[in-house]
Amino acid sequence: MTAQEKSLIYNLLNKSDCLFSGKILSDFEQIDFKDDVEFSNAEQIKSQANTENGTNNPATNSKPYFKQSQDIEQAALIKNIALSIAQCTSCVLCKTRINTVPGIGVASPLVLVIGEGPGADEDKTGEPFVGKAGQLLDKMLAAIQLSRKDNCFITNIVKCRPPANRTPLPEEVQACAHFLKAQIDILKPKMILALGNTALHNLLNTNAGIKKLHGKFFNYQNIPLLATFHPSALLRDESLKRPSWEDLKIFRNRLLEIVPNYQSSYLNGGST
Repeated sequence: MTAQEKSLIYNLLNKSDCLFSGKILSDFEQIDFKDDVEFSNAEQIKSQANTENGTNNPATNSKPYFKQSQDIEQAALIKNIALSIAQCTSCVLCKTRINTVPGIGVASPLVLVIGEGPGADEDKTGEPFVGKAGQLLDKMLAAIQLSRKDNCFITNIVKCRPPANRTPLPEEVQACAHFLKAQIDILKPKMILALGNTALHNLLNTNAGIKKLHGKFFNYQNIPLLATFHPSALLRDESLKRPSWEDLKIFRNRLLEIVPNYQSSYLNGGST
């Protein structure tokens, strides 16, 4: 194992500890890791071979490695949050859930999609948006070249299903708030798409309804946030589909301004 890999794992464990213990990174001892001997020798041989072949170019070889390391670290941190959510008993929803539903998607998403809470299908599977509303959401995202497989992460305000799919109570939202905050801090999305009133109200601390604020941009922790109708609302009222599509086009245009080539990240979404 390389010194860099050891340092990555060490920092990963420290960051995980910080998320839930209140510690800061400076509390932890800095360690000067060394490459394992076997790796060092192997790398010398590889470096010599690359030099002889004219391929030993740090400018082209280093960036992919660091990007991959970052993705691995973020994925591990997100998994650690999911494990903490699975053990959470901070509100009454833990008594009626089958599974917790922490979220799903890529480790470095362009877009974070935030809904209200899991439904019956999500409670059974442990994954968000897998029922009819989820199938519609996938189609909505695909229409603007986004997907949970390629460039999005999808989660909810609360991570357990409220009984009978009722609106989450304030104390239930509060119990989950630190999990969502940690996910946003780690994922660092370029934009946020909020679905429905519950997500809108709790993210922006407003009582204004989705019909008044949909299609407008807001600043959430220096991240552009746009709210639109929840897919389940579209299933109940088809007249909302047109304004929802207009919202998505506005969202796409802003994303193109921030990441002009973002559509190239949409690789597998067509198979969903």
